[in-house]
Amino acid sequence: MDYLEEFPVLVIDDELHSDTAEGRASREIVIELKHEDFPVIEALTARDGIHAFLSHPHASCIVIDWELSPETADGTLTAADVITLIRERNPKVPIFLNTEKLAISAIPLSVISRIDGYIWKLEDTPGFIAGHIKRAAANYLADVLPPFFRGMMDYVEEYKYSWHTPGHMGGVAFLKNAAGRIFYNFFGENALRADLSASVPELGSLLEHSGAVGEAERKAAEVFGADRTYFVTGGTSAANKIVWLSTVTSGDVVLVDRNCHKSVMHAIIMTGAVPIYLIPSRNEYGIIGPIMSREFRPEVIAEKVRNCPLIEEPASRTVRMAAITNSTYDGICYSTERIEEHLRDRVPYLHYDEAWFGYARFHPLYAGRFGMHPTDEVGPTVFATQSTHKVLAAFSQGSMLHVRQDRGPVDHPRFNEAFMMLTSTSPQYTIIASLDVAARMMAGHSGRFLVEEAIEEAIVFRKKMVTVAEEIRAGSRAGEDYWWFTVWQPDCIMDEETERPLGEADAALLREHAGCWLLNPHDTWHGFPGIEEGYAMLDPIKVTILTPGIGPGGRMEERGIPAAVVTKYLRKSGIVVEKTGYYSFLVLFTLGITKGKSGTLLAELFQFKALYDRNSPLEEVFPDLVREHPARYSGRGLADLCREMHGYLRDGSIAGTLRNVYATLPEPVMTPAEAYRHLVRGEVAPVPAGEIEGRTVAVMVVPYPPGIPVIMPGERCGAATRAIVDYLVSLQEFDALFPGFESEVHGVDVVVAEDGQRVYYVYCVTE
Repeated sequence: MDYLEEFPVLVIDDELHSDTAEGRASREIVIELKHEDFPVIEALTARDGIHAFLSHPHASCIVIDWELSPETADGTLTAADVITLIRERNPKVPIFLNTEKLAISAIPLSVISRIDGYIWKLEDTPGFIAGHIKRAAANYLADVLPPFFRGMMDYVEEYKYSWHTPGHMGGVAFLKNAAGRIFYNFFGENALRADLSASVPELGSLLEHSGAVGEAERKAAEVFGADRTYFVTGGTSAANKIVWLSTVTSGDVVLVDRNCHKSVMHAIIMTGAVPIYLIPSRNEYGIIGPIMSREFRPEVIAEKVRNCPLIEEPASRTVRMAAITNSTYDGICYSTERIEEHLRDRVPYLHYDEAWFGYARFHPLYAGRFGMHPTDEVGPTVFATQSTHKVLAAFSQGSMLHVRQDRGPVDHPRFNEAFMMLTSTSPQYTIIASLDVAARMMAGHSGRFLVEEAIEEAIVFRKKMVTVAEEIRAGSRAGEDYWWFTVWQPDCIMDEETERPLGEADAALLREHAGCWLLNPHDTWHGFPGIEEGYAMLDPIKVTILTPGIGPGGRMEERGIPAAVVTKYLRKSGIVVEKTGYYSFLVLFTLGITKGKSGTLLAELFQFKALYDRNSPLEEVFPDLVREHPARYSGRGLADLCREMHGYLRDGSIAGTLRNVYATLPEPVMTPAEAYRHLVRGEVAPVPAGEIEGRTVAVMVVPYPPGIPVIMPGERCGAATRAIVDYLVSLQEFDALFPGFESEVHGVDVVVAEDGQRVYYVYCVTE
């Protein structure tokens, strides 16, 4: 076990450096451990020991002196307190108590039950004690590795000659070429030797869910609370399609979140299903809100089905599947318990696309708000597809598909046919290993504390943003025009029956109580009137920062700083945000967040404010932009650019436009599958976006922001939905006015005309 040397032993002993018999004995044990190639971390106080453990959570064994002197700063800390904290974080790491035999009777049961043994350093030899520690550490680490990753490591370390794919054969082929050697050196030998083939029987088969990979999936199901879990190496895009191809057939009626990921639309096309859309709300910032709970009422669903012109036979009006995005891209998560109550007798299958929500099971803040929540109620069979790579610790394209089986039958052999249809016969084994490790990392106490750390960091950042705003306001002179970025979050929190500003609320309360983050119907901060009490919650680790420009109720303010300008500056400074809206941008606080990262973001926001306030030349702020478009941007300042861009958006009343565009759905003329058949057969024509009224669109058109489709395949814009056409034309105009800030619209073909203008074309069915 060569990797043992990567895992230190933590010794917490205030006599380590003392010239006493006990001090000398402790140092001799440390020397023996180092001779055994074990790194040792030394801590002289309880507080130092806690800090050492928190910064080295991979410690393989911990030795604590029971006679550790108590510390009184910031509350008394004793050896018992250190043991309690360690056990809260890690229930399995071996802990040895260094004490005298006669003192054991005075050790409380609460401590005895949490340790693994005792060390008598003045009675046993240092070599014996070091060996005892090493054996405990080795046994602990042997159980740390999950099944598939352990099997893959064992296989790689056997250095077998391979006579099977992949053709580089453990990286050897790369060494035969200069470019290949650089590639080999960059990724390293282990990464290439671990790039294995399905021809390795020791690791089992992903397609048959056998051997080590099958065991890994079963253990993941236990960790994530599922009846069955499948590892998917094609991302949640593939996982979504697997769910649909296993449960939905041509002509089946399905309820679909209009805020669906494009892979769900692809699944609708592939299955030939007839979609009935559930309409999410949106606020003045274009932030994607929840599907209101009334949309799930049986009478509302029945009316939607009854009014759908694509459903002719009454017998075909049974709804087969409901698909919901949870949480939304902007961090709104539902009461899944309430949704399932509404749909209990309405659908046999319920699919939650939880691409951005794979951590929810591991913290009580999200109780009852994720697909695999524990329940005794009989309801729809639930699928939850999660992008493990997005929000947990896994390689890109690593996702999990969880099943909680109830009313809808899921026969594994039949389900697996869909799984094999969307899975390569040569899956990437390192992706599988990363999923295996991700599941093990979330097992037991570890999952809660990993998620809690991300929540804590997000709360610290949120509170700091509020504090900064107050400091700027307090430091401004009377009548001075001051500004700062705000955060989309509750203004006030109820703390012990007292309403406090969020910046003053207790951090533990914000971390532990979902009520702090609920979108209550009487609150105005979220912008979703009519929402049901307790139904939707803002996920605190998804932080949306608002820029000046939109006032209460969607009123466009005199001054505005479009978010695209801010995020372009942040990107230049090495900070890439998750999503940019017109006057908002989203940053994620996931398991990989650190205090340094959020501190850097705060510092760069200060720097942007300083550059804006002095109207710094664009040659200084965005030199590449000026170099590429000198006629457009030379001689202008940062504030000038923001003023001009905001003026265009204000004149177009972008906040109201977004509401109008999504207020009414286009007319469904044919199913998405039928529209796609026309596309494949070439029975379509590219039509300028300004001329698509009255035409049946063959593709999904999705502007970013806000990331919600304005048109689905098979739909037609009419007079009632003319706002969609006008919106797409306005995006074209924006591209022409502000080169370098072009709009992102999926589903359009952008053609650059001879005069340099960008023209949007949309494929429409030839009629």
